[in-house]
Amino acid sequence: MSQSSISSILHEMVDVCHRLARNKMVSATDGNVSVRVDGNSFFTTRSSIHKADVTTHDFVEVDRTGKLISGTGNPSTELKMHLFIYEQRPDVNAVVHAHPTFATAFAAAGKALDKPVFPEVLVMLGKVPLAPYGTPSTEELPESLRPYVQDHNAILLANHGAVTYGATLKQAYYAMEKLEHAAQIILYARMLGGEQSLSGEQIKKLVSISEESYGKTIPDSHVHHFLSNTQHNDDGLFTEKDVYEIIKRIIRRLEIS
Repeated sequence: MSQSSISSILHEMVDVCHRLARNKMVSATDGNVSVRVDGNSFFTTRSSIHKADVTTHDFVEVDRTGKLISGTGNPSTELKMHLFIYEQRPDVNAVVHAHPTFATAFAAAGKALDKPVFPEVLVMLGKVPLAPYGTPSTEELPESLRPYVQDHNAILLANHGAVTYGATLKQAYYAMEKLEHAAQIILYARMLGGEQSLSGEQIKKLVSISEESYGKTIPDSHVHHFLSNTQHNDDGLFTEKDVYEIIKRIIRRLEIS
């Protein structure tokens, strides 16, 4: 990778770290960010630094085992979690871990964000599960993600925070921002009597237009979950036409790939 490309990556990482601090998604030295450089190395924030103070000199390069390649300081204490996600998801090139207030409140209360409430959240994040507690900086934390990492790009970490990831660093950060915004609104909605889920018909309509309108496909496993848990279960049943449309989407996806 060229020096200019590396410089661009590091500056983008600085920007994301500063955004996390500015938007109060971290405090003190919490949180960490990483980016895949190539198949064998990764940049990650060094430990023990406030994300508002991060500069391009506050990242270290590590290999797939976590061994230091370049840079000064120790890698993030949550590096094991980042490397686990990269190992499990070859399509992921960036990971963001933070402690956003409202999303972490749900994680502390043991509640997933898995109801179909906001169309844009369904399209961008789908269902956001809650991983069981794993001691930070140990193998327990990545192992707690194992049941969810393949089918989700945002996961709440019980009594800890949240982790999001994507094909680009912007995608990973925007997922964290969207997760926190949704958690805040849902908490306020519950103060007003509770959030109202989309109906089965509304969910199916969103599924049918999501790829064309938003350029995103809502995973079928998420769709089944939403439809089976909607308050409008009668509307949520798949008809023969629904099954036919899903099969067409799968075939079209296979043809593209």
